[in-house]
Amino acid sequence: MQTQIQLILTPEQAEKTGLLYAEVSKSLNITTDRISAIHTLKKSIDARSVSPKVNVLLDVYVDEPAPTNTYEPFVYQHVEHAEPVLIIGAGPAGLFAALKLIENGLKPILVERGKKAEERKLDIAHLNRNKGLDVESNYCFGEGGAGTFSDGKLYTRSKKKGNSQRIFEIFHHNGASEEILYEAHPHIGSDKLPKIVENMTNTIRAHGGEIHYQEKLTEILIENNVVRGCKLASGKVLDAKAMILATGHSAHDIYEILYKQNVLLEPKGFAMGVRVEHPQALIDSAQYHCKVRDPYLPAASYSLVEQVESRGVYSFCMCPGGRIVPAGTGIEEIVVNGMSASKRNSPYANSGIVVEIKPEDIPAEFQNYGAIAGLKFQQYLENLAFKNNGGLGQTAPAQRMLDFVRGRVSADLPDSSYMPGLISSPLHFWLPENISSRLREAFKLFDRKIHGYLTNDAVVVGVETRSSAAVRIPRDSETGQHPQLAGLFPAGEGSGYSGGITSSAIDGENAALSVKTWLASMNL
Repeated sequence: MQTQIQLILTPEQAEKTGLLYAEVSKSLNITTDRISAIHTLKKSIDARSVSPKVNVLLDVYVDEPAPTNTYEPFVYQHVEHAEPVLIIGAGPAGLFAALKLIENGLKPILVERGKKAEERKLDIAHLNRNKGLDVESNYCFGEGGAGTFSDGKLYTRSKKKGNSQRIFEIFHHNGASEEILYEAHPHIGSDKLPKIVENMTNTIRAHGGEIHYQEKLTEILIENNVVRGCKLASGKVLDAKAMILATGHSAHDIYEILYKQNVLLEPKGFAMGVRVEHPQALIDSAQYHCKVRDPYLPAASYSLVEQVESRGVYSFCMCPGGRIVPAGTGIEEIVVNGMSASKRNSPYANSGIVVEIKPEDIPAEFQNYGAIAGLKFQQYLENLAFKNNGGLGQTAPAQRMLDFVRGRVSADLPDSSYMPGLISSPLHFWLPENISSRLREAFKLFDRKIHGYLTNDAVVVGVETRSSAAVRIPRDSETGQHPQLAGLFPAGEGSGYSGGITSSAIDGENAALSVKTWLASMNL
């Protein structure tokens, strides 16, 4: 017999197998020895009361064996001699597009400007020690894209057409833990992602796909408004009748290339701000209503949003038990982001706190750049943070939170997870006023939701500028192609149509299916 039941458990009951089986047997009024297996379908924490509970939906097998695989297998064709499709960028959109092409009998040719994930580790370790930035191999560029060394958060509010569960299954198939299949807010962890990405690229190559590492797009080859291939920095020319452009929003040079080639781009709203770090114990205490977190509960997270002066101010990429990392891609810029390992066991909690920026909010001096005005504003703020870091490489300018709100320089700074180090700087003074004033007010409002949030035990670190693309590469809603260039399929975060690993992966799969439909219409 197979049956589904829903239970409300204590954290310990949800964590310990013996206690879980006991609660299931009690609910079904059977002995535990009759339970063959329990598969968790959904799991979430309800922390609204003084004693947090765990809600679970379970698939229980009684007196019969459970299936060995809970989802449909993946069937990949051998495509070495099939019709080639160029994919620029090996981040989530690019990798999932490649796998979907292989499923559909097309050959992906991936072009990745950075190195393999394993090789990136050395450059990132060098960067964390503040020993220099490799502009082509860092937290943003390389195999797997920015997601490889991130928290690997898979939760998305996006309603983008596609099967997010199937994305989780592909990650699980490639080595992610089973928990991502049922957790309400699944995450993989920066310690596990590199191997998972490596497994995915091994699959692509094993089935006849190609991956060109440390190769950078310099020109899209166009003939009569139709894509014919691309030229790379090495001088190589790759020919193909279709190109999926999945370069991510940090590849600013791609927007510049498109701009110079007179390819239609559109401005879009985005967000910029700072990264805030608290002691994890403070967030745990506030969110779980306790002095010390239950050992069976994960590090507490938060999600905050307010409207301040008609603009949204909200938390972004919140990393419980995580650390802040240097996420810039240029020599004279400071950009920070957050990540955490699978166990989320750092003593710090960090989150981007960003302010909504609409095209009309961009200062006048950048408006003459047209569609890439937002990109230029981003770069300006990143360069400004670099100028305020004391000339100390990747050292980031920072200020205690209460000092930031009250407009005073911090005499010292709290301990931080940011490995290159922090330097006291008056962010309240040099951040653009339309960002600074809204952040100050939002921190006061956030303190009403999370008691103790506004504290000088928290540090504000500059700057968080890349929560989303500042430019959109337009595409037809039916064909997925750029309206001006046949055969060009923008996808992922860099296209301006997705945000985060899951929605980008779905977008990549959709782009691959659009390519298949278009090539079929040409009898190819």
